[in-house]
Amino acid sequence: MQTMHLNHIKSVGILRPLQYIRAKNMMKIRPAKATDASVILKFIRELAEYEEALHCVNASEEDIVSSLFSEDSTAKAIICEVDNCPVGYAVYFFNYSTWLGKNGLYLEDLYVTPPFRSSGAGKLLMKTLANEAIEKGCGRFEWSVLHWNQPAIDCYYHIGAVEQSEWRIYRLTGEALHNFALES
Repeated sequence: MQTMHLNHIKSVGILRPLQYIRAKNMMKIRPAKATDASVILKFIRELAEYEEALHCVNASEEDIVSSLFSEDSTAKAIICEVDNCPVGYAVYFFNYSTWLGKNGLYLEDLYVTPPFRSSGAGKLLMKTLANEAIEKGCGRFEWSVLHWNQPAIDCYYHIGAVEQSEWRIYRLTGEALHNFALES
């Protein structure tokens, strides 16, 4: 039986059962490199578009290179590839739990292109990070999800994650951040 080339699968936007098996068997995770900055930025924009927040993306390729790949970078990224073609990514960093007295791993972004959703790519990205958390002795692996993103919420419940509904996220950014920092 002839198998469909991956570029055709992506252009059609679907995975038939045999191609799904082929894609899953060819899936790999690797650390992102500075040369991935344009792909990472493309994924960031696609994720923002999905979240109806594309207007909030100010990052440039140069920003991605300097913030993820510089010597003093505190964040890291991994890429999921199928047939050497990027189909998803995750950006993460290490935080700290005073109650546990241990580092934690915080997942900032996870994104898989639409043709590869439900292919196992997202789960493989998550498992890779869970393994890194264990290898680094982290006490927890955390992330946030938008309240309306039910497919992601269902996935997280399925893997055993527990919602931390008693916490609220607060943020200072832009002018508010500068004003507060400089306030006497």
